[in-house]
Amino acid sequence: MTDLSHLALPGAEIAVRVTPRASRERLVLEDGAIRIHVTAVPEDGRANRAVQEVLARALGLAKSRLTLIRGHSARDKVFRVDP
Repeated sequence: MTDLSHLALPGAEIAVRVTPRASRERLVLEDGAIRIHVTAVPEDGRANRAVQEVLARALGLAKSRLTLIRGHSARDKVFRVDP
C-alpha cells in the first residue's frame, strides 16, 4: 500500500479518483493524482465507505478522521482530514 502519511495534516483536502467494482482494492499514484480502486459497488454509500477505509489506511489515520466533502455520487471525490 502506498504511504500517504505526509498528507495527513488537519484541515487538508485530499482529492481522489475512484474506480468501484474493481477486482481488488488498491491505491495508486498516477501523475500526482490519487486513484483508489475498491471492490464495493456504488450503492447505498458502500463504495464511499470502502474508499474512506483505504484512504485512511494509507494516511495512517482512523477512518472517522476523514470526511467526504465533495463527490458523494461522483468518481472524483474530496476528503477532508479532521483534527
